[in-house]
Amino acid sequence: MKKTTKERLILILKKNKAVTMDELMAFFTISEPAVRKHLHELESEELIKKRKHKQKIGRPFYTYELTEKGHGQFPNQYEQLPVELLHDLEELQGPELVTALLDKRMEREEDELLTKLDGKDFDEKVHHLVEAQNNVGYMIEVEKTSDGDYILTNYNCPIVNIAKAYQQVCSNEKIMYNRLFHESNVVPEEYITTGSHICRWVIKAPKKDD
Repeated sequence: MKKTTKERLILILKKNKAVTMDELMAFFTISEPAVRKHLHELESEELIKKRKHKQKIGRPFYTYELTEKGHGQFPNQYEQLPVELLHDLEELQGPELVTALLDKRMEREEDELLTKLDGKDFDEKVHHLVEAQNNVGYMIEVEKTSDGDYILTNYNCPIVNIAKAYQQVCSNEKIMYNRLFHESNVVPEEYITTGSHICRWVIKAPKKDD
C-alpha cells in the first residue's frame, strides 16, 4: 500500500534521526512548500520536533527529528512487556515479590505527590493532584459538587495493561489517595479495569468542626 507523505516523512526520520530540509527533499518530487506543510502538521501533532542550529558564518539551519510520540508510531512492546516481566517474576520468585514490587511503586508515587500537595488546602490539593496525574498520562477532569465534594473522572489509565492483570494496582491507588486526603474520604465508583470506559473517584469534602 502506498504511504502518505506524512507516513513517508516519519519513516525517513526514523531511519535517519535528524534531517535537514534539503536532505528531506531528496526523497520527494513534490514541492518544498508542500513538504513543509506536512512537517508543520506533524509538529502540531507532536510527532516531530524542529531544532535550530547556529553557525559561525551564515544563517542558522534547522533539522527535523522524531519525538518520543513519533517513535511510538512504530510497533513496540511497551504495553505487553511490563506485564510479561511481572508474570515471569511471579513464576520465578512467587506472588509475594510482585505484591512487594507494586507496593514499592505506590510508595514512590505517594512520596512524589506528597511533595506537590504538602501545605495546600483541600481545594488546592485536589487541583494539584489532577495536574500531577495528567502530567504523567492520565486524562482527568474534575468537578466540584454543591456539597463541596470533588468528582474526578479519568478517561485514560496509562498503566491499564498492568492494572487489568494485577488488580492490586487499583487497590493501591485507593490506599494512596486516602492517605493523601487523610482528612477526607476517597471513594472509587467506577474502574476501567472492570469494564467501565472511565475511572471515577469521589473525594469527600473534609468535615467541618462544629
